[in-house]
Amino acid sequence: MSLLIGDTAPDFEAETTEGRIRFHQWAGTDWVIFFSHPADFTPVCTTELGYTAKLKGEFEKRGAKALVISVDTLEHHQTWSADIEETQGTAVNFPMIADTNRKVATLYNMIHPNADPKVTVRAVYVIDPDKKIRASIIYPPSTGRNFDEVLRLLDSLQLTDGYKVATPVNWVDGEDVIIVPSLQDPAEIARLFPNGYKTLKSYLRVTPQPNKA
Repeated sequence: MSLLIGDTAPDFEAETTEGRIRFHQWAGTDWVIFFSHPADFTPVCTTELGYTAKLKGEFEKRGAKALVISVDTLEHHQTWSADIEETQGTAVNFPMIADTNRKVATLYNMIHPNADPKVTVRAVYVIDPDKKIRASIIYPPSTGRNFDEVLRLLDSLQLTDGYKVATPVNWVDGEDVIIVPSLQDPAEIARLFPNGYKTLKSYLRVTPQPNKA
């Protein structure tokens, strides 16, 4: 079965470059960016893991951390990590799961046989502190992901959890947002959005991002 938004992310145990983990325990109260890469010692994956490592500080600001998986061995992960540091200028600073029996990859629907039965596709799951899947992105093995978009997605999820807003097309942190259509009481709107709002249509009301000064 496919994992859907709102489902509980399956728990598992796995060997990683930072020791054996039980996923839910390791995740703790953090958000998790859990993603798969097709194979070690491949060019696109090398750039992706290097860039993700550079985002560690940005993830930490948001109470989030990264976890990556492929069907390669732990030894390959460790050797490849040196290549990533050499070519990308940053050491891998998050656990890399060795899933040689494909148990976890299968659990998370990361093997797509019609794409390639031998490797994982480029899947991304954003998992919240309650262990719920909040978003998923699937890329083919040939196309590198935009991890700035993953960060933007995380910003949107955290903002909309805290306020009765949605984020519009191409939104980035700090820009105007949309008041959710279900909010209709004028007094509540005034209380929640003291900086005011603009009504473009009855269902389209734009307001400054409420958690910004």
